[in-house]
Amino acid sequence: MGIIKNLINMARHPTNFLRDYVGTVLYRYGLTTSGKYVTPYNAMQMTAVYACVRIIAETVASLPLNIYRYTDDGKIKDYKHPLYRLLHDEPNSEMTSFGFRETMMHHILITGNSYSQIIRDGFGHVTALYPLLPNKMTVERSTDDNQIYYRYNSDRDGQIILCSDDVLHIPGMGFDGLIGYSPIAMCKNAIGLGMAADEFGGSFFQNGARPTGVLEHPGKLREPDKVRDAWEATYGNGSHRTAVLEEGMKYQQISISPNEAQFLETRKFQVNEICRIFRVPPHMVADLEKSSFNNIEHQSLEFVQNTLTPWLVRIEQNMQRQLLTEREKGEIFIKHNVNGLLRGNFNTRMQGYAVGRQNGWYSVNDIRELEDMNKIPASEGGDDYLCNGNMTKLKDAGNWNAKGGDGE
Repeated sequence: MGIIKNLINMARHPTNFLRDYVGTVLYRYGLTTSGKYVTPYNAMQMTAVYACVRIIAETVASLPLNIYRYTDDGKIKDYKHPLYRLLHDEPNSEMTSFGFRETMMHHILITGNSYSQIIRDGFGHVTALYPLLPNKMTVERSTDDNQIYYRYNSDRDGQIILCSDDVLHIPGMGFDGLIGYSPIAMCKNAIGLGMAADEFGGSFFQNGARPTGVLEHPGKLREPDKVRDAWEATYGNGSHRTAVLEEGMKYQQISISPNEAQFLETRKFQVNEICRIFRVPPHMVADLEKSSFNNIEHQSLEFVQNTLTPWLVRIEQNMQRQLLTEREKGEIFIKHNVNGLLRGNFNTRMQGYAVGRQNGWYSVNDIRELEDMNKIPASEGGDDYLCNGNMTKLKDAGNWNAKGGDGE
């Protein structure tokens, strides 16, 4: 009866269920099967984790983030919208747009969630965005009106209750679509194994890169402790002095070497494991073993398409949902510009521009804008679209003189 009663209570009180489930399953940092204790802080001390988080966070933060307005002809940038300055330049008086979005991505990649306090004026317009620490935030649902609210434990002001309109919450992949998983917590065993390999390597070289062994004596030693202590004092602690053995004593190795234990292979595999967690190509964290000049460009394009794009769409849609007014949602949208990452090398770009120019979907100014060059005045043909005069519609093939052309 107790189990049934608990299930009924969880159904009636989703707040308790959400808090307990997240606290016991999704965010369970701690001891791993390798014996290492994994937390968000010490996980970042692994070079592979740090590199993956850094490459994603810095790349997203460096992309131009613009406000667009729908028009009859498509879209135009809305430089006068109040959100443009906040998202593109300065979200608050203390941070740049790059620093704010880098912090936001760091929080998502480590804890699975990013929280920012929304400051509004008397008319409800957003005037500033301030990042909040995810480890001090609790997301709850009210049992009275079923609304989401946020409980933040501030060091200065104590516990603060914020409604959903006052928090820009960007969750990663999650169980219920409301709170994101922490990649560090969900994959702590893989990260813990990498940490254990790092620690083993450090202790191995601390001991002079020599495995442990035993001293064998043909006779019976009266004071073995003194012999061991004398050996450690002379040849231990990373000493590289030449050993001198007396009375037929022999040194016998009992530990397997790092090569036999596949130490280096384990470390390489854990780097790939961590890259797999964050979906980062290994060559971007300086693992070039399986990369070449022929495939790095394609891997970089895959990084944009398969790694960055889901994060960018997640950020854009949550910003539109939480920062735009209901009236603006049908007129305004927020978009990152990734054209610079997708341009490829110079020869590939020039060939693509040539095809677009010759077939009429690129003007000179379209191409110059993509290359961050100043436009040519329209009076000089900068906005003209050209096409190949030899091409014609299929239905007009063979009827070149139907309208009184040459040769009639």
